[in-house]
Amino acid sequence: MPKQKTHKGLKKRVKITASGKVKRGRAGAGHLMSSKNAKQRRRVSGSAIMNSTTTKTAKTALCK
Repeated sequence: MPKQKTHKGLKKRVKITASGKVKRGRAGAGHLMSSKNAKQRRRVSGSAIMNSTTTKTAKTALCK
């Protein structure tokens, strides 16, 4: 029986914390920052924790 392969695209975008949560970057930080207000720029610069439903899917894709 072959092993499940890790999803390489997801591996580059998320990190699993020591407690098992999945940490991700926020969307909207790629470009056009000058048109966004300061509150929005501060928000997208940080990271976020995935919700429980998405975490389950992500961990399956990462073979964790």
